[in-house]
Amino acid sequence: MLRGLDISDMLIIDRLELGFQPGLNVLTGETGAGKSILLDSLGFVLGWRGRADLVRQGAEQGEVTAWFDLPPAHPAHALLEEAGLPGGDELILRRINTSDGRKTAWVNDRRCSGEVLRRLSETLVELHGQHDDRGLLNPRGHRAILDDYAGNAHAIAGVREAWTALGAARKAAAAATAERDAIAAEEEFLRHAVAELDKLAPEEGEEATLDTRRRQMQGAEKIRRDVVNAYELMGQGGAETAMGDALRWLDGVADKAEGALEGPLAALNRAMVELDEAMSGVADAIDGMSFDPYELEACEERLFAIRGLARKHDVQPDELAGFADTLRTKLNALDAGEAAQAELEKAVHNAQALYDERAAALTEKRRKSAAKLDKAVAAELAPLKMERAVFETQLTLDAPGPEGRDAVSFTVATNPGAPAGPLGKIASGGELSRFLLALKVCLTQSQAGLTLIFDEIDRGVGGATADAVGRRLKALAAEGQVLVVTHSPQVAALGAHHWRVAKSVAKGMTTSTVTALAPEERVDEVARMLAGDTITDAARAAAQALLNGQQGATTS
Repeated sequence: MLRGLDISDMLIIDRLELGFQPGLNVLTGETGAGKSILLDSLGFVLGWRGRADLVRQGAEQGEVTAWFDLPPAHPAHALLEEAGLPGGDELILRRINTSDGRKTAWVNDRRCSGEVLRRLSETLVELHGQHDDRGLLNPRGHRAILDDYAGNAHAIAGVREAWTALGAARKAAAAATAERDAIAAEEEFLRHAVAELDKLAPEEGEEATLDTRRRQMQGAEKIRRDVVNAYELMGQGGAETAMGDALRWLDGVADKAEGALEGPLAALNRAMVELDEAMSGVADAIDGMSFDPYELEACEERLFAIRGLARKHDVQPDELAGFADTLRTKLNALDAGEAAQAELEKAVHNAQALYDERAAALTEKRRKSAAKLDKAVAAELAPLKMERAVFETQLTLDAPGPEGRDAVSFTVATNPGAPAGPLGKIASGGELSRFLLALKVCLTQSQAGLTLIFDEIDRGVGGATADAVGRRLKALAAEGQVLVVTHSPQVAALGAHHWRVAKSVAKGMTTSTVTALAPEERVDEVARMLAGDTITDAARAAAQALLNGQQGATTS
């Protein structure tokens, strides 16, 4: 419930502090006195988008503070907790608008964003008027209004869960189909590549081994020629023959040299042994360097084949074996894809069936609740002198979504036989006011803790109809708090609390003031509303009678 409103330097308001009470609060005053400014200021502190030029001329900044009572079960508590803002049984909103357009907001003395204010405002205040496109006249919100009235939160949660599951199943099936189609598109290539890789059967490290062996064989012929030449120099006709001849010559004269040749002969004998070992080793090396030219050709062919496949598939040669496995896995997936796709399509079918079932059940709940709402509104229209009007909640098929597949719109037919149409287009100003009031009376039962504001909702009606409007407003206020900006004396007379908004000019400056009226002051204000600027005794008597009659009606 709104307990108070403090306004400083906003438009033509210098400083204003208002305290509101439970029940029906009425604000009256001449046209242009500043009643709309009060609503603009309240909308500003609640984060509503509205006029940008709210700061009073000559002031550096405008400021509005509003404070609300929050019962324990009020939905604002959850929003405060979610936003990390302090809570409690009282909520204080403060917002400043500087002359250069900068806006700053606080919730319980903690800085917050305009978005948080707007979310909080939805739980605190609801504004209704002939030109209200935020509430009942906005067709986009009619389904939510009907669901709130019907208490469909649990059913909607079930539909939303089924919609999410359906979306996930469709996504999985689509992804699998896309993957399978992509694989199928290159199936011929895959099968050819796998066959080619399987035929070659490259192994990890094989390329390096082949390259080393190839290099060895390519250099072996030249090396072998040099080694053979060396062997021939060491063998017959070479070193071996020369050293053998020398040994024989020295051995033939050794006995005559008196021992001088014993050492050289021994050394030469050792050299002959070393030469024999060297020749044996060289012979073994020659044997080892022998190769088959066909082996070189085969080695080169396989090496080039491995390197060619690696370039073809843009992988390293050592990665060919793993790459073949990857391609083989894709082919296996393609072969097994039909069964997997069938399972995914079955999951989509089951999810669709569950969604259809829950959406159909929600539709039926809405149809029953729509009929109940239509009946309730009809009962409210009769006291408002609109017993011949027809209000109908229409349900039409809409695109499926997380909240079902129903489009909801409130339609009216103001006269028997007349075609029904949208609420905001068919009804006249006065009729629209009464439709909105009747509808709101029916919908308010589930909106505890919400302050309802009606901005000149009684415009265009008078006499007995205005009295009926006032009585419905008073009934509406019995369970909470209603603020009414009104020009109707019948409505004003029914208020439990009455404020007069007046405009004055002093020193070239226009200011607006709001005064709480005592019982005797209410008589003059209602008389002014009845008679105009000149309050006659007759008007004052009529006002007193009107107030007495309303009080009597209230106590009876």
